[in-house]
Amino acid sequence: MRVLEIAPEIDPGPLLAGAQFVDAYRVAVEGGTLDARKAAEKMFARGPRWIEALTRLRNLIVAPFGLKTSGKGEPAAGGMIGLFPVVSETPQRLIAGFNDHHLDFRVVVDVATAADGQQVTTTTLVRTHNRFGRTYLAVIMPFHRLISRTLLRQVTE
Repeated sequence: MRVLEIAPEIDPGPLLAGAQFVDAYRVAVEGGTLDARKAAEKMFARGPRWIEALTRLRNLIVAPFGLKTSGKGEPAAGGMIGLFPVVSETPQRLIAGFNDHHLDFRVVVDVATAADGQQVTTTTLVRTHNRFGRTYLAVIMPFHRLISRTLLRQVTE
């Protein structure tokens, strides 16, 4: 199972107007009985310990700046999956994310039928609001890429 970085295949406008950053990763799942919620739950409900440790460190570092540590308390039509409020969902697509002072983000999990199973794609969209948001995004980007791939691999387990 190989996670591929792909060109984003979605129109960011309706999901997060003004997004300045968009990336996408895809993995093939043999067979397949996943819907978007099940795929998102496998990705976000619980991550490897090293990701949880990085998240705790991030929360300690950003706490003095008043940044949110999760989307708890945000509007969540579909409840929460891990740290993320579910904004909307269909069996093929789940959209999660929230807005903060420095940036807004959405994570889109798409599930599609493929020749020998399913393909699961995760797309991240970010709109920054200020210099702090742009700096934050630049600092976390190497971690984001690694974490996105790692979490997407969990869909195949």
